[in-house]
Amino acid sequence: MESSIQVGVSGPAVWVRVEGKGSFLNSGNLKEFARAMVDRGYREFVIDLNNCAMMDSTFMGTMAGVALRLRELGQGHLRVVHCGQRSRELLSGLGLDQLFQISTNGSTAPQCSALEAAATDAGERKREQAKEMLAAHEALCEVEPENYPRFKDVLEYLKQDLQQKATTK
Repeated sequence: MESSIQVGVSGPAVWVRVEGKGSFLNSGNLKEFARAMVDRGYREFVIDLNNCAMMDSTFMGTMAGVALRLRELGQGHLRVVHCGQRSRELLSGLGLDQLFQISTNGSTAPQCSALEAAATDAGERKREQAKEMLAAHEALCEVEPENYPRFKDVLEYLKQDLQQKATTK
């Protein structure tokens, strides 16, 4: 199944539509896009999971990172719409239902276009991916400290991996 992140803007809201899987493979692009939109002044983010088959912890951590950034700024919020039962269980299981509003219905996303990745060499892309995964899992632990034991090994592995990549560069 082909996975992609579709994005668009409707009025004051930034829409993100997940097609297929929300995973570590497309989390970095989402994080960069969200950062750029926040820098442009957008404070409302809507994540549409209508066509989302699954999400991994990196993707959910990236969503948490966006919501935490908005909270840090003291304005705006992230909402999840068209959230199925399995996705709701995943988000709630990590305590993310305390951070953003989750609903099973909602408006239909406006016309969106594919979020494209910037071209970088493979080694740099792997390093960036490891950094994004580490930041996403740290966000999950910040939202809900009970998540730390779940992701302790992942955090340690990613930190070691990044140290090794830094020394071999």
